[in-house]
Amino acid sequence: MRIMAYQFKLAEKLVILNDRGQGVLIRMNHIKKVCTDPNIYLFIQCYFNIAVNFDFTKNYLDLIVTHASVIYMLSRIDDKKAIVGMYNCEIFFFLKLSYFMFHSLCYQMAELLYYMEKLRTLLAQHRYVIQRYHLQYLSQYDALALNDTVQGMYVCPEEESVLMSSFVSTLSAMSLKHLDAGEEFDLKPFRLDWLRLQAYTSISKAPLALKDYPELAKVMNMAQFHTRMMDNVNELLCETADLSILCFHARVFEKLFSQSSEDVSMQRYLTAFPVICSHFSQCLHPLCPEETEDIKNQSLKLCVTFLEEISRQTCTVVLEICAEQCNLHEKLLPKHSAETISTARNKKLKKSLPKKGDVPKEKPGTESLRKDRVIVTNLDKMHQALTELCASYSICADFTVFKHIIVPAEFLLAQLEIRLNKVIVQMANYKQRTHEIARPSDLLAGIQAYVTSLHSLSCYINIDVTRLVKSVLLQQMQPLDSYGAQTITTLYTNWFLEGLLRQASRALIVHCPTTQCFVNQNTENEQSFHAEEYSDICGLRSLAELIGPFGLKFLNENLMWHIISQVGELKKLVSDNMDALVQMRANYENPEAMSDLQKKLTGSENVLKRMTIVGVILSFSSMIQDALEEVNVSIYVTLGVYEMASAAGLPCEIDPALVSAIANMQTDNSSIEEEFKITCLLLVFIAVSLPTLCLDPNSFYSREHGGHQNNIHCLATAVNHLAAAMFTVQRKNIQTQLQEFLKVASSILLQLGQNVERVEIKNRDSVYLLLHMIVEQSPFLSQDMLEMCFPYVLLRNAYREWVTQSVTD
Repeated sequence: MRIMAYQFKLAEKLVILNDRGQGVLIRMNHIKKVCTDPNIYLFIQCYFNIAVNFDFTKNYLDLIVTHASVIYMLSRIDDKKAIVGMYNCEIFFFLKLSYFMFHSLCYQMAELLYYMEKLRTLLAQHRYVIQRYHLQYLSQYDALALNDTVQGMYVCPEEESVLMSSFVSTLSAMSLKHLDAGEEFDLKPFRLDWLRLQAYTSISKAPLALKDYPELAKVMNMAQFHTRMMDNVNELLCETADLSILCFHARVFEKLFSQSSEDVSMQRYLTAFPVICSHFSQCLHPLCPEETEDIKNQSLKLCVTFLEEISRQTCTVVLEICAEQCNLHEKLLPKHSAETISTARNKKLKKSLPKKGDVPKEKPGTESLRKDRVIVTNLDKMHQALTELCASYSICADFTVFKHIIVPAEFLLAQLEIRLNKVIVQMANYKQRTHEIARPSDLLAGIQAYVTSLHSLSCYINIDVTRLVKSVLLQQMQPLDSYGAQTITTLYTNWFLEGLLRQASRALIVHCPTTQCFVNQNTENEQSFHAEEYSDICGLRSLAELIGPFGLKFLNENLMWHIISQVGELKKLVSDNMDALVQMRANYENPEAMSDLQKKLTGSENVLKRMTIVGVILSFSSMIQDALEEVNVSIYVTLGVYEMASAAGLPCEIDPALVSAIANMQTDNSSIEEEFKITCLLLVFIAVSLPTLCLDPNSFYSREHGGHQNNIHCLATAVNHLAAAMFTVQRKNIQTQLQEFLKVASSILLQLGQNVERVEIKNRDSVYLLLHMIVEQSPFLSQDMLEMCFPYVLLRNAYREWVTQSVTD
């Protein structure tokens, strides 16, 4: 409590308030006396005429108003709240009266406020010109006119004569060289002396009565005004155009703004409202510091509210125009050409003529044809609204509200950034439940149409549209934007993982090396999307442009996470079959021993299935790397290391992302040697499990796809990339270990030919081709190495068998 009392300075306040209270009582008692005795009260004996002694009269009237207001509000303490309410109601009444006067016309309050602020801005901008004009006026006209007037006076006491002589000398001494030298003028003494002279010459029985010399008053009042244009423009503007009273009547102010914003003809003047909030600092007074924080908060709140609403309206119109342009652009996409071509062909062949009553489909571009200029389209109306709203930003580039620099255009950029991020995500049209999403190529075309329209905004208002677009697109390349919302990077990552790759792992979608994309299988269950439309070269290039290197890095990291989860399961399977695999590694050339050991193995199909999934994911990763390379082909020269090359989409013998993921795998504190042993046995497990692939009828090699129907051709990618990454982490020779895999795989596959009655031989040739793919895709194996382990004649016969069956089918 002592701390609070100290902070509030209650003792000091009590002393000051008591002292001022006594002063108010004394002043009230004094006024009561002088009002009953006109001979005592000095001001009553003065001559007041606003046309003659303007400053004297004005100051007196201000004093009366101030004292009357204070006395009226403090006259009855018990009714203080009611009196304050009545006082505010009077002000509110006059404000409402003024408002209704404008409302009844000319909805032009916004326009009036706008031009008031525009004039204030012009006065500030052209201060030098104004000073130059009035300086010459003062020195070359006012000084001469005043001197002539003084010389013509028949009565002029000494003290008044001294003052008037100083007026003439002060004005005559003013020169343009002082202005051009950058000197600051201070003519307050001149104006104070004129006020003193008005006081001297306005009292009763004054030696010199100012009312008798109206020409002197006219010249001096005019000169006094001219001096204010030299050094006191800001104060003059406060007296003549101060709207700070609106701070205390926020509801009226907000209603004026709301009604003006609904009138299209007034929208170009809306920025005047937030600019007027800069006036509110004039409500403050040094004797009332407690109100400063409240008035400051009120001013900033109103200013921000107005600017956000103006920006929201502008942003809405801009994005509506962009959406309309996007719709027009969409009609020109190649996918719509088939219908046009078909219609034209049928018309030429006179087939399927349209029935009577059928409305012919409008061709793109017909919206630009008009028969009459009077016809106004919706797009015309939006452009007009945009013109009006953008014109309001021209009032000033920035202004200050309680030491806060406010830039109206930045509010518009912020609104556009927020809304454009949302629009791009909405255009992706991602539906998690049904795994639907817009084709990357379609989304890219839509974004390009939006960007083109946005750049036209710079014709209306001076803002950096390029910075805006770059900011938004860079945010969309991250998992979350600057406001924490999901981006298209996250949406497409989720879709490719949960939609395309999950179905590819179940062989519902097949990786097609021939066309370098994924295609749908011909199954009874119709897919909700065509895989090739999302994974072909065009689709992945568009994806690379949309989410860029950062987005593809995020996608690749998620792919690696799924691979690592599969690798973890593969290691468990190796551990479960450790003894049998160790023996098979040592006896792979002994058919009888291998036959017995194979019966002890469990999970061979599981191993191949998981490796196939790894291969599918790695194949997709390679495809997106190729797409990124093509859109960033110009940076070949600048990149020299694998990590940077991979980030740019350049191919590498060892996948750095996979190496990093393998290195970061959680292990049970196992040593590098133990990990190396597990990796070697995993390759043995894969090799000895290859014969089981012959049992799957979908292991047939498809000439059309350039791969196997069940995606086992992706095993080649899985074996090469996974082995290279794991042996790199373990610091072992990749080529040596892959040669061992080749020997074991060759030996086990050669044993398939020993017994022609076994069912495994049905797709034996297709599995032989898989072995050839592994060697062909590996940078560490060669055809010579393969021929040393596996007879080339078998591969030749396998290819011949495949060609024969393809022709027969």
